[in-house]
Amino acid sequence: MNILIINGPNLNLLGKREPEIYGSTSFEQYFESLKNKFTTLQLHYYQSNIEGELIDKLHEVGFSFDGIVLNAGAYTHTSVAIGDAVKSITTPVVEVHISNTFAREEFRHQSFIAPNAKGIIVGFGLKSYDLGLQSFL
Repeated sequence: MNILIINGPNLNLLGKREPEIYGSTSFEQYFESLKNKFTTLQLHYYQSNIEGELIDKLHEVGFSFDGIVLNAGAYTHTSVAIGDAVKSITTPVVEVHISNTFAREEFRHQSFIAPNAKGIIVGFGLKSYDLGLQSFL
C-alpha cells in the first residue's frame, strides 16, 4: 500500500519553529519512526512551501497511490485551489494538523480541504500523522 505524506508551508521548520506548539522533533526524524512502525506500508514524504507544487504533487499521485496524509499548513485555511485538487483526485486524503486548529485564531477554524477529505485529525501533535496512517489500515 503506497501512502504519501504531504506537508505544506513552514512545516520544514518542525523541530525549530515554535516548539511549544509543534514540538522539538524534525519531521524527517519523525518520518523515520513512522517507517519503522508501519512496515506494511510503502511510505513516501513530500514537503513544499509553494502552493502550486503541492497541487502538482496531489495530481501526480492522486490517481495511483492508496492514500495521502495531507498537512497543508496555513494553505488549509486559504487555498481553494488545494481544496479543489483534493476533490479532483480519486486517492483518499486525510487532513491532519499538529495543533488543535480550533483552539487557535478564528481564521484557522475554516478548512477548504475538509469537505473533500476522507477525514480530519487535529491537535494530537506529530501523533496526528500516525492516526492518519492508521485510518488506511
